[in-house]
Amino acid sequence: MFLRYPARPLVALVLGVLSLGAVGCSAGSTAFTGASSRGESRDATVVLAAGAAPASLDFTTTSGAAIAQALMGNVYETLVTIDASGAIQPGLARSWEVSPDGTSYTFHLRPGVRFSNGDAFNAHTAAFSLDRVRSSAWTNGLKAQMDPVAHTRARDDLTLEVHLHERSASWLWTMGTLVGAMMSPGGVGDLAAHPVGTGPYEVQAWAVGSALRLGARSDYWGVPPANQAAEIRYFPDAVSAVNALESGDVDVLWGLQSPELLDPLRARGTWNIDVGTTNGEVLFSMNNRRAPFDRVEVRRAVLHAIDRQAVMNTVWDGYGVDTGGAPVAPTDPWYQPSARYPFDPERARTLLRQAGFATDGSDPRLALTLTVPSLPYAQATSELVYSHLRDVGFSVTLQSAEFPAVWLAQVLKGHDYDASLIAHVEPRDVPTLFGNPDYYLGFDSARTRELLAAADAAAPEDTTVLMARAVDSIMEEAAADTLMNLPNIVVSHPAVTGIEPTAAVDSLPLARIAKERG
Repeated sequence: MFLRYPARPLVALVLGVLSLGAVGCSAGSTAFTGASSRGESRDATVVLAAGAAPASLDFTTTSGAAIAQALMGNVYETLVTIDASGAIQPGLARSWEVSPDGTSYTFHLRPGVRFSNGDAFNAHTAAFSLDRVRSSAWTNGLKAQMDPVAHTRARDDLTLEVHLHERSASWLWTMGTLVGAMMSPGGVGDLAAHPVGTGPYEVQAWAVGSALRLGARSDYWGVPPANQAAEIRYFPDAVSAVNALESGDVDVLWGLQSPELLDPLRARGTWNIDVGTTNGEVLFSMNNRRAPFDRVEVRRAVLHAIDRQAVMNTVWDGYGVDTGGAPVAPTDPWYQPSARYPFDPERARTLLRQAGFATDGSDPRLALTLTVPSLPYAQATSELVYSHLRDVGFSVTLQSAEFPAVWLAQVLKGHDYDASLIAHVEPRDVPTLFGNPDYYLGFDSARTRELLAAADAAAPEDTTVLMARAVDSIMEEAAADTLMNLPNIVVSHPAVTGIEPTAAVDSLPLARIAKERG
């Protein structure tokens, strides 16, 4: 489900803030020259502008959604895939059976599939891929999603058996995400720069921090891509990305993070604008292990103090979904906005006073540092949150942290922060965020963990109800505040087709995007 705004003429506006002559710095100047050397025309390559660049191409050891967005479904494929509605579909497995007790899966694999390095994909490489996630080779915290697996077995070249310790309602779904990426033993030597997968593309060039070029594989087992090559160019801010679009350096602006630029773009009467939903929760995180957020009364006060609708209106031009602070996405089966914490500053002050705090801004126990990643939406959101928290008695200091390196090291890995905010876009990540007390949120709730475990071990018909209870338990304890569910705003040239803006998993689907030859 998405909205499309066809290009239409409006009153002409001057995009003075866009500084069109500035194109040429940053990623705009790193267009790869390999296309012409291989005889490919510029029209055969689809070029996309995106935001934060991955620091590496190895998601097995490096966190961050940008790697999976670029590679999943493009370079790497999975046994099953997740469609835009969140439903499981066949992938490299053409079919599968599940035992009556839900603990054994038998996958029937597609024949004739090869990795980009020529290695054959079969049940042996599939077992290697799943087993490797559980090994020390993987350090990405998402590897915990493979914990339900007891052992794997290649029955023959095209039949894979996977046996779980116990029924897991979530396991098969996660196999359509990055933890289910199929790899070859002969292709894992340099994942950071040369990933090898079965997908429709292979990596042709990688300029760290600037651009990634993928070339279509002539030996791909499935439907060939609608383009000969695709490039993702990374821009430090939305203005420079829009500059590149306006100048013709890029064809698609994927995930616009400054919706205030939409009206001027519409006024040009040139661009198509598609808006879809995502799994991304813009999470205001409170370090549950550190005062004052080690007290539930303070966390509840925060959820009443922040005006989530104002965040959406001011930062995202009204786009997005207010989940009432709950960490759920519209594509989740258990999606239900929470009604526990309406915007109510006076209620926030009352909760703080009842807990023994002064709310006139003088209480040193309510002093905190808000560590903000250097991302456009995060910087803009932090200014609103700063104002809302100060209004109810907090003393707030804003601290910027370069993203990804500094923020990941200090906040995500080091847990050295009072409060922060960032979009968590990993699909169905409630167990990761709130089921592990060692995660950076520091949320330690035995009841929530029990509910999450019960939901995962339940029969499919009971999982939705139990997950909804787990989410309500998280909200009761005010573990964090989901400020909004992110929209995915895509701006493209009218000659471009195949845009699907709704993202149920971390993947930028490049193969279906085409553009008419100029």
